Amino acid sequence: MDDHLNFDTLAVRAGTLRSEFNEHAEALFLTSSFCFSSAAEAAERFRNAEDAYTYSRFTNPTVTMFQNRLASLEGGEACMATASGMSAILSVVMASMQQGDHIVSSKSLFGSTIGMFTQIFPKFGITTTFVDPTKPGEWQAAVTPDTKMFFLETPSNPLTEIADIEAIAKIAKHHGAIFVVDNCFCSPALQQPLKLGADVVMQVFPFVRSAGPTMSAFNAWVLLKGMETLALRVEKQSANALEIARWLEAHPAVNRVLYPGLASHPQHAIAKKQQQAGGAIVSFELKGETQEQQRANAWRVIDGTKLCSITGNLGDTRTTITHPSTTTHGRLTPEVREAAGIREGLIRLAVGLEDPSDIRADLARGLG
Repeated sequence: MDDHLNFDTLAVRAGTLRSEFNEHAEALFLTSSFCFSSAAEAAERFRNAEDAYTYSRFTNPTVTMFQNRLASLEGGEACMATASGMSAILSVVMASMQQGDHIVSSKSLFGSTIGMFTQIFPKFGITTTFVDPTKPGEWQAAVTPDTKMFFLETPSNPLTEIADIEAIAKIAKHHGAIFVVDNCFCSPALQQPLKLGADVVMQVFPFVRSAGPTMSAFNAWVLLKGMETLALRVEKQSANALEIARWLEAHPAVNRVLYPGLASHPQHAIAKKQQQAGGAIVSFELKGETQEQQRANAWRVIDGTKLCSITGNLGDTRTTITHPSTTTHGRLTPEVREAAGIREGLIRLAVGLEDPSDIRADLARGLG
């Protein structure tokens, strides 16, 4: 498909494959394996496994459609779909690194990602130095002769810290390190890290083929349907989030609001440069004399909601609310959480498509 098509068109059309039945919607191939007309054909397909369908652990037409569409939206040359975001991180690191290699990573990461970098990768002799994502000088200072990868999550979860992707990309390129960016909060609808200097080519396929952390055909089909309305949803969610963030910023019970679309955000200027909008995630801290009081205040707000869903999920059409210190980052030590700025009064709100006045009323119940 023409790469010069606009994002909204690519989100609906890119990557579509049709079978001999010439169906209009993407077909769902719920099969574990694919048949061959002869032993010779089987041998040839297994020999060129990346270009043919043999086994759904690593090749499936529905998953291929998802991969091709996402590659188009991200502006990438290729895509490898995995079962989850965590399996994607695992696959990239295990496929690209070896014993003795070193990673420079942002210290502001999703809790499970921190656990993987601090507990799992060291077992394989892969070490990590954590730095402030907003200070390119720290990335430069952390590089060693063994550094092979830079890893960044921007905006960060849950503090929405914004890193300058282009600046960090230049440092990574200078040192010959692969630059990986977790684009979870923005999605390609709001931010395209590859166009800002993140790396394109990583030989992940051999690892995924052997280890099997692959995406199922059904999940790929569901995501394909969701991508068709991605831009519309993200645009509306961002507008709702900005309205709620402004309301929270003026509320007397709130200590601070962290949302890239607010002028008060520390990296607001960078967000305006590399993001299309502020996104759907609004994090805010409640006031309180002690950490215990801050947690009690946060839990009162969360427990007082009747509309918002209390869950760690984000990106849903329904607004979700969670307490990061005891959920998404709850397995980290208090010292690590404090260093990351995740305090007891912090609430992460993933704004959905409901009327923002209803979301405000739901939060106001616990805010007092």
